[in-house]
Amino acid sequence: MQRALDRRQFFLRSAALAGSAGLGLGWAAAAQAAEPAMRAQEAAPGCWYVQGLSELGSKDNQNFISNAGFIVTSDSVVVVDALGSPKLAERLLAEIAKVTPRKVSHVVLTHYHADHIYGLQVFEKAGAQIIAHEGAREYLFSDTARLRLQASRDELAPWIDDKTRLVPATRWLKAREELTVGDTRLVLQPVGAAHTPEDLVVHVPRAKALYAGDLVFRSRIPFVGQADSRNWILSLDKLLQFDAEVIVPGHGPVSTEARKDIQLTRDYLIYLRKAMGEAARDMTPFDEAYKATDWSQFEHLPLFAAANRMNAYNTYLLMEHESP
Repeated sequence: MQRALDRRQFFLRSAALAGSAGLGLGWAAAAQAAEPAMRAQEAAPGCWYVQGLSELGSKDNQNFISNAGFIVTSDSVVVVDALGSPKLAERLLAEIAKVTPRKVSHVVLTHYHADHIYGLQVFEKAGAQIIAHEGAREYLFSDTARLRLQASRDELAPWIDDKTRLVPATRWLKAREELTVGDTRLVLQPVGAAHTPEDLVVHVPRAKALYAGDLVFRSRIPFVGQADSRNWILSLDKLLQFDAEVIVPGHGPVSTEARKDIQLTRDYLIYLRKAMGEAARDMTPFDEAYKATDWSQFEHLPLFAAANRMNAYNTYLLMEHESP
């Protein structure tokens, strides 16, 4: 029990560090820019997604930095993740309307990070049932989440403002469930704690499609933040057990080569743990360890400069925590 409590405390401490660091890096004032493009793309029959930008959240991009998906059934539409602002959620609804006149009946959340949930109130107003893993409850009702939202109101205005709310799930899952909507069966499978304590993936067996959330990052450095990187690596191996020919990641383009495209995230996490684990074990100060580490195999990736140091620091803290 004490180890479980320690783990939860680590998650919350790391979330606070990651949130404040991300805000400082990503939400600096910038010149006005055109509205970021959003276009629904079909990843597999009946399985669609919109792809966020490989950037940090900003006023200019409306916090459109993550993907969201939607599955069209014979009865209604199931959305996967709600994007990073109410405005983006409204635009997602408009994209869905271009594909089908059917209403959105459910929103399934892969996890409760800000760039995936700040659009929830739009779907709540539209009458959708919101489903998430109960592991998100502690974060959702914490000071960390409240302070993160307050900072977002300051830094992402007008897209996040005093009307933007943290929205709890209508139904909290404890374990694997199947959800049948019209002619479509969905498997909602918890796979955390990994990227977050509440990681959940959505498998669409008939289409051999998997919505993997932020377990998979493509074409950019992953955001490690509050992750349990050891379990994240194990969870990536679990993804390969699904009968999926297409994976929609939380960030980046759709994947049709699961093993190859999962490898980048996996290799990065393994390298972080090795480098920072050795430093923590040897009690090498973080700044010294970070400077001495060879980052050449990853430094060409988008967001390396913005995210890697924070990722390394949080991993250093984790490896200190894991040390006997």
